[in-house]
Amino acid sequence: MEKILIEKIEKMPKIELHVHVEGATKAEVFYSLAKQNRVKLPVNTIKEWKHFFEFKDFSHFIRVYTTAVSVLKSSEDYALLIENFYKYQAKHNIIYTEAFLSASFMVERFPRDEILEAIEYGMKKGYEKYKCKINFIPDIARNIPSSQKKVLDFVIQGNKRGLFVGLGLGGMEDGYPPKLFKEVYAKARRNKLHVVAHAGEAAGAESIREAIKELKVERIGHGIRCLEDKKLVEYLRKTQMPIEVSPTSNYCLGIVNKNEKHPIRQMYDAGLFCTINSDDPEMFSTNLNKEYKLLIKQGFSYNELIQLNKNAVGASFLSNNEKLNYYKILKHYDAVDN
Repeated sequence: MEKILIEKIEKMPKIELHVHVEGATKAEVFYSLAKQNRVKLPVNTIKEWKHFFEFKDFSHFIRVYTTAVSVLKSSEDYALLIENFYKYQAKHNIIYTEAFLSASFMVERFPRDEILEAIEYGMKKGYEKYKCKINFIPDIARNIPSSQKKVLDFVIQGNKRGLFVGLGLGGMEDGYPPKLFKEVYAKARRNKLHVVAHAGEAAGAESIREAIKELKVERIGHGIRCLEDKKLVEYLRKTQMPIEVSPTSNYCLGIVNKNEKHPIRQMYDAGLFCTINSDDPEMFSTNLNKEYKLLIKQGFSYNELIQLNKNAVGASFLSNNEKLNYYKILKHYDAVDN
């Protein structure tokens, strides 16, 4: 029965709202760019690099992420990453994505218009080859707050060119509360940008409350620590604020004990508006199909998994007509039994 369910899920076209382009880039791509750009890596061979790239603990993950990003030395490198990301999503049958770009790194390294042109080129080539639709959400790295105004300008200009749909907030949650970014988020909203933020992952429920109150976000990235606050859970249930849940990421980073069922079960049963996502799939040895398979092993039914996928459509920043089109596609995968 489980095998049949897995086959159904793999065939189901999927929607993803929380995935980082850099974290979805294969180790081989970064290795090739390092050689091309003459960047010395902490290892000498591709085999050693793949081993280094594998998740070990949080501090090592941060080291891998920063090392990988450091090999990007030209705007053309980002064009390659974007095009490869289309290929990656298409391979996993993900027909629509809203994906994060680590903009704080970009704006400190490259002229704004140059990197925007590269992203536009990568998007054009990626869509032509792989036909899946992707909207991008550049994010501010919390731990580089000095970059926030530059990132906002970058996003506003990219939005005018049809490249970006919103502004995000990622990076290290502890020590960098949402209120530090209040003014930039207010300006983003005035410029008709959608706004989201990572919250309730490394920090507790108060981080989610502050993201909602101070930043007026439309979705919460991760958000699983909402369960620490019953009043917040009730608020999220009543408002149906979408929550972008990434189970494997939570296990890897130690937010959830590996011997316990993931709290998305509690969140779903409490009536919260959850979606399922892969976060940094290549760095956490996962992908969106594997995330669904994990929930199958933890007792989710086919109908519940279908609903999580539909939730992603509803929580997306697509137009109402576009949402209707995706709902029609997913309707072919509806089931009345489990």
